[in-house]
Amino acid sequence: MIVPLAACGSADAGKTTVDGKPIVKILVVQGTPQLPVKDMQWAKDLEKESGAKIEWKTVLDSAWSQQKNASIAANDIADLNIRAYRPEDAAQNPEAFEDFLADLDKLPNVKAFFDAKPTAKKYVDVDGKMYTLPSDRGKAFAASGQHMLINKQWLDKLGLDVPITWDELTQVFEAFKTQDPNGNGKADEIPMNLAPLPAESLGGWSNPFLFLNSTGIVTHYNSGPSQQGYYVKDGKVGNVMQTDQFRQVLDYLASLKKAGLVPSDWVTASSDVYRSRNKVGGSAAQVGAIFGWDQSGFGNIGSELANQYISIPVPSAPGVSADETVWDASGISGANEFEDYHMSMSSKAANKEACLKIIDLLYSEKYSVQQMWGSFGTYLKQTGDHSYALTDAMKKAQDDQKVPALEDRLAGWIPDEVTAEGDRNADSISAVDKANDEQYRNIGGEKNYFPIYVRLTVDEQNTVTNNNTTILSTVLPLIAKMAQNGVDDASWNTLQSQLESLNLQQNIDIWQKAYDKVVK
Repeated sequence: MIVPLAACGSADAGKTTVDGKPIVKILVVQGTPQLPVKDMQWAKDLEKESGAKIEWKTVLDSAWSQQKNASIAANDIADLNIRAYRPEDAAQNPEAFEDFLADLDKLPNVKAFFDAKPTAKKYVDVDGKMYTLPSDRGKAFAASGQHMLINKQWLDKLGLDVPITWDELTQVFEAFKTQDPNGNGKADEIPMNLAPLPAESLGGWSNPFLFLNSTGIVTHYNSGPSQQGYYVKDGKVGNVMQTDQFRQVLDYLASLKKAGLVPSDWVTASSDVYRSRNKVGGSAAQVGAIFGWDQSGFGNIGSELANQYISIPVPSAPGVSADETVWDASGISGANEFEDYHMSMSSKAANKEACLKIIDLLYSEKYSVQQMWGSFGTYLKQTGDHSYALTDAMKKAQDDQKVPALEDRLAGWIPDEVTAEGDRNADSISAVDKANDEQYRNIGGEKNYFPIYVRLTVDEQNTVTNNNTTILSTVLPLIAKMAQNGVDDASWNTLQSQLESLNLQQNIDIWQKAYDKVVK
């Protein structure tokens, strides 16, 4: 009884184990398909190699969204945090987070990462501070997370070419609707399944306003100000909601609904309903086209249904030539390869040196590849210098939604020289992205999109966020109506008047200043 009481009363109480190992608490925000990180073999090996006692805490995405702000307000921040706190969170509460710039000499693997990928370092620079470390899941993901996918089996059966204009796309959709391409004798085809409009942003994942690229305006929907409508054209920042091109897209979406070529409830349908429509019918597809990540929107990669689809360049809008048509810049900017919030550290971490050692191990190739693809032995085999192969056990775990790895949530980086045979996610995203190669060349560089490292100051972010909240809550209902019913002069003028009165120009000016700071 005397020994433990003495330990509890010491200065190291709660900081070390009875045998003197430093205790490090790590919070990991995980997805539903992933097994708890504490059960992964690489996590056990990491603990042993670091010489620390690691206490893992797993929180699911759905729960963390409710817990994050409360944890910051209570200063209840774990020693280390994986994919939990964003740079903006830390910048608002700088006293609570470690500034890694002062620690880089103790993080040689992180320094090597930044030397190899300077964009990654710029991505987490917040007014000369570095409160978070980024991740890099590998060069294969230097691709957009947005693609247009169409049922090639239907095209072939009906003798149709891949459409290259909106007029041709509409004709293809009409054939999909009327000529029974799935061959089941029912008029059950959905020519294009559009994702519902979000309630708090304009753009985003798989968003129908990706059709803006058909008009020559570059979106950037993985992340960033493009999701609120801000864009860059020839170095000048604007907002798409004030453009004729946006009106053109709204009218096109409404025309698809009027012709019965998209679900009548697409604007307001739940995300679950939208996703379920893509997979109805088993191998007999019911959906002709979507905007999505890749064929996995229709089931497991390689499945009979998923294999019916190919990615295509977005068709050009009327009056827009092929060499003026562009595609979403999330990939070429780095917003799909990198994420900026995969490691943060409490400024009050009890064992700072142990924390830094763990971080540096995580950013080594040895632990990065295991975080990404599973532990050595059962799930991942090393086949040569920087070359690996996923085992059948790993592929089955992925298919069964019981993934023994962090995958894209890793706190680490996959160097360019690393290859991984059997990484279906990387192979798939690289393959579908090739369809947009010409449209990426049409963009013309950073003069026409926001680089991922364009960042606002804390005060600017507060102003822009407050303005955006008011702007979008006011105008999104009107935009939703126009996307369903079309645009007349009265509704368009109402939208423009609302935008002018709600400080939109102030936000445009702020983003212009931030853009000019890093680009011009």
